[in-house]
Parts: sequence; C-alpha cells; structure tokens
Amino acid sequence: MSEDSFTPRFSPVEINYLRDDHILEIIWDDGLTSKFSAELLRVESPSAEVQGHHPSEKKIIPGRRHVGIIDIVPVGNYAVRITFDDLHDSGLYSWQYLRDLHANQDQLWADYLRALEARGLSRDPVRR
Repeated sequence: MSEDSFTPRFSPVEINYLRDDHILEIIWDDGLTSKFSAELLRVESPSAEVQGHHPSEKKIIPGRRHVGIIDIVPVGNYAVRITFDDLHDSGLYSWQYLRDLHANQDQLWADYLRALEARGLSRDPVRR
C-alpha cells in the first residue's frame, strides 16, 4: 500500500460542539460544513458495540433523544473519539466515516426511525 492510502481525503479545519442544541459542527478543508445531532452520532456509533461485526448484528439504540457530548478527543490526524453523556465512548469517528455520515445522514435517520417503530421503541429515555 502506498503512504497515500492512509492519508485522509478530507480533513476538518474546525470542530465545534453546539452544546445547547446538541449539534456537532465540522467545517472541512474543502469548505463543506457538516452538522450532526449528538443523537445521530450516538446511535450510528462506529463501535462494535453498536455496529456489531456484521451488518446483521447492528443494534438499534433507543432512548437517546436528549443525549449530549461531554468530550471530543483527537485520535492521530484521522479521527476523533467522542464521549457521550451516557458514557458511551468506544467508537472512533474517522474523517471518512464522518464524511460518509454527512452524505447519508437523511437515509440513516429515516432507517433508524423506522427500526425504532418496527420494534415498538422510542427515542425518549425510559422513565424510572
């Protein structure tokens, strides 16, 4: 493999967490601006805990309507590790993963809502 195989195609120039709105904003070096809800990032975490090791193993994570982000830590020059306020922190969000998420977020969100409904689950946290 060439050295370029590991070089991200796009890189963020700025990453902001809009705490009141629970939105992660990324401004990319090509001028694109991505905005992701913390809820979408959490339920689409690239971790094995959420994605499994095969597409058929993907878990539907309910009750995260109000999830927030408590930490964003760079991992090398290719990713960030996000810690959510439900303490999930095992996914590495590569720049490529985030670009793909940007391109597909409307479809992923619609699929997520359909999966919740099909299983009788809710975006709202369980009341205790």
